[in-house]
Amino acid sequence: MVFLLNDEQRQLADSATEFLNAQSPIALQRRLRDTRAPLGYEPTLWQQVVELGWPAAVFPEEDGGLGVGYQGLGAVFEAMGRTVAALPLLSSVVLCGELLLAAGTQAQRQRWLPGLIDGQQRLALALDEQGRHHPERIRTQARRSASGGWVLDGEKWFVIDGIGAAWLVVVAQTIGAEGQGEGLGLFMVEATQPGVALQPTLLADSRNHARITLTGVQVADDLRLPATAGALQALDAALDRARICLAAEGLGLLREAFERTLSYLKERVQFEVPIGSFQALQHRMARLYTELEMLESCVRAALAAIDAGEPGLALLASLAKARASDLCEKVTNEAIQLHGGIGVTDEFDLGLIVKRARVLQHSLGDGVFHRDRYARLQGF
Repeated sequence: MVFLLNDEQRQLADSATEFLNAQSPIALQRRLRDTRAPLGYEPTLWQQVVELGWPAAVFPEEDGGLGVGYQGLGAVFEAMGRTVAALPLLSSVVLCGELLLAAGTQAQRQRWLPGLIDGQQRLALALDEQGRHHPERIRTQARRSASGGWVLDGEKWFVIDGIGAAWLVVVAQTIGAEGQGEGLGLFMVEATQPGVALQPTLLADSRNHARITLTGVQVADDLRLPATAGALQALDAALDRARICLAAEGLGLLREAFERTLSYLKERVQFEVPIGSFQALQHRMARLYTELEMLESCVRAALAAIDAGEPGLALLASLAKARASDLCEKVTNEAIQLHGGIGVTDEFDLGLIVKRARVLQHSLGDGVFHRDRYARLQGF
């Protein structure tokens, strides 16, 4: 596998860094939090992102995308982590876009992908139903109706960017006409149709999350994604890509926390010398630096595996996400301690980094989930 970015991917990475530093500094995220922005992001900023072509980056050219690949998009997520930028890129493009590519028919792809690429509509994945992420523990039911089609009932938690999404991709257990379970199914549900209730959920990072209740929701047959290779396989493939993108965001987020802490250790004077000259603190920073380098290697390998179509993607995804989740706690805890009292003040930007890290740590599986998954995939 090749870990180096090609010219097109490097250009995308450089433009993302320059754009986000200028247009989406951490101060913007503070304003979005303080004003309780209902979407959790700035719509005008999202439109600028669309014009830059980020949502089109990983879609195939035959579907109207740019075909840049995930190594380029991963660099975008890393840049987003640096400025704690809130954008609906993961929910619409990586999660729902990949599900449409893997599980949808040609007609379904033609219906929804153009709207994702040009930013005219957003989709959100309605998956989890409990405090901990587990894509196989689904209780939401989709029953065959007497008139054809399906009737959905259930509740979904922590739906990323659920508020304002035009359509939901709902994961449900399918029940046949004779009451027999038929496995997982993927259903396109319009967010405004009768029986769908969305409630904002406030998490530590003040992003857009929703709790969704489905009560007798009628869904036509042609709104089910057929997933000929299996709904769970298509879901896992999309989730793994999203987990890797979250790990890339985490890498950028933690690099920012590390570098801010390093600068502080060089500036803060105690006993007439910078505290960064204390050997005990140097050892702590050296360990963090080593662990961040290992995380970068995991993320780079996982992104390259997506583009190369490597069969062991699930292992690399869980490896990268487990390490990112663990470091989201370890690095930010160290950053707060090394900053001292200023590290826990709300006015200090480190607090926003820590809060995003805490949510990212648990999104789509924490370190415990992914270590267990990695072991199971290895046959243990």
